[in-house]
Amino acid sequence: MINLLAVPALALAGTWPLAAALMVLERTGRAIRRPNVETMLSYSAKEMGSGWVFGLNEALDQAGATLGPLVVALVLYLRGGYHSSFAILLAPAILCLATLAFARVLYPRPQDLERREAQSLEVKGFTKPYWLYVLAGALIAAGFADFALIAFHFQKSAVVSTDFVPILYAVAMATGAISALVFGRLLEKIGFTTLLIAFFISAFFAPLVFYGGFTTAVIGMILWGLGLGAQDSLLKAIISKVAPPQKRGTAFGLFDTFFGVAWFLGSALMGFLYDHSILLLVAFSVVIELAALPVFLFARRV
Repeated sequence: MINLLAVPALALAGTWPLAAALMVLERTGRAIRRPNVETMLSYSAKEMGSGWVFGLNEALDQAGATLGPLVVALVLYLRGGYHSSFAILLAPAILCLATLAFARVLYPRPQDLERREAQSLEVKGFTKPYWLYVLAGALIAAGFADFALIAFHFQKSAVVSTDFVPILYAVAMATGAISALVFGRLLEKIGFTTLLIAFFISAFFAPLVFYGGFTTAVIGMILWGLGLGAQDSLLKAIISKVAPPQKRGTAFGLFDTFFGVAWFLGSALMGFLYDHSILLLVAFSVVIELAALPVFLFARRV
């Protein structure tokens, strides 16, 4: 509820400190929400397939991430202003809360969706494969350049016009939505190999985004979107399989924490490298993401 209402509340922000506080509040609400949502999704994963469940959730999330900015852009185009743009976002926020309330009535105990065998032993910690997957996820995050840096490069290098940058972002979000569904289904069909293929392909977005012309930039953003779609659809599906049911909320929370910290540190380092050597930035991104693949394989075999 916090992050849903914080964004429309920006329509009332008259000063930048208030706007900044609302953005921090939105991120805080999202951090509280994610582990709980992922835990509830995992309860239906056993019957429907973890890849499909998390893939569908990621696809819907990315669809919203695509439509939201387009709605704001349309309002701005019609000269509605930023206040009107954020105020309109109150409508989907209310619809989301209504859907959540309806789901609460239908399924008051989401954990009952998962049929479990009786367990006599209490789980006291996480397994070695879990921590290896956390490490692999952190490597993926550290090498995944933030879109803010990519957009800055597009404008500075004039490879992509300023007006076209939001469109490229929308293309990446749409790619993420479609790829999340495809990867989720493939995970159920061909298994673990899907994860290796997805992250191997997406690891090469950096040289295409930061070098070359407009066409390579578009291809690079498509690969960036593929990586974004794979992160929540495949990684969360794998975590749901190795984390004990009694501690899944904690497992998802820890994973998201390590992932977020690694993304922040990796983004900070890439921002520093951008000012000194784009070649080193690209090399860091590709190498650190590819380094996650043997960790995935080792976790699978432990």
